[in-house]
Amino acid sequence: MKIKLGKVNHLTVVKSVDFGMYLDGDEAGEILLPLRYVPKGCQIGDELDVFIYLDSEERLVATTQMPYAQVGDFAYLNVAWVNNYGAFMDWGLMKDLFVPFREQKMRMQKDKGYVVYLHIDPETYRIMASAKVERFLSEDFPPYNEGDEVDILVWQKTELGFKVIVDNQYSGLIYDSEVFRPLRTGDRLKAYVKLVRGDGKLDIALQKQGKEAITDFSSVLLDYLKSHSGKTSLGDKSPADEIYAEFGVSKKVFKKAVGDLYKRRLIQISPEGITLL
Repeated sequence: MKIKLGKVNHLTVVKSVDFGMYLDGDEAGEILLPLRYVPKGCQIGDELDVFIYLDSEERLVATTQMPYAQVGDFAYLNVAWVNNYGAFMDWGLMKDLFVPFREQKMRMQKDKGYVVYLHIDPETYRIMASAKVERFLSEDFPPYNEGDEVDILVWQKTELGFKVIVDNQYSGLIYDSEVFRPLRTGDRLKAYVKLVRGDGKLDIALQKQGKEAITDFSSVLLDYLKSHSGKTSLGDKSPADEIYAEFGVSKKVFKKAVGDLYKRRLIQISPEGITLL
């Protein structure tokens, strides 16, 4: 078993000492779990999930604290402090995460958040982060079909829309015309593949597309009316942000679902809103 630096490892307790417990690191030898991280009642032979990183003397050390992100992850983290060597980000552990100047697109500032990629520096073997995330995105052709659900991390605003990182691997874009709710760098949410382009670039949508989206929301709207005395004051003329706040869909999907229910003679439309028949 090879220890995975910067990741959660499942290790066995092999020795107890005054200042903690040692875990079996196999080829890496015994790894200290400091006393403050030892679970209550822990005994020799117990198996623990621990995060492995380097202490201030560059020795392997374990903790039962879990960081906000691990090596291989893209994450949105805040800068805790800066010095003459770079920035140090809060990632949920006592020892902050280092971002050297060479890995910054612009000088990072204290208390501000940035999207970074966590990796192991091949020269120093230290865990560090890079704001030059483009270098770490997969160049493989994405294995998606139109309509697939994905997890996204909002990366940055551009003239076309919002760049996002898809499933912690691929670059995607949500066009401004498809954005019907506030988005901020660092937001994590579910989304859908709208189009896989020939060059492997991904167009992403915040909701399902086409007939499936309308059919799904038609059912949601019908259930909503049934549980809200058969009516809603929202209608075709309502602001898009009010529709999203209530239902979590764009005005376009809302209007098409209303049209679907109206054609099926399930609702009545009036200036006061929508009423269930």
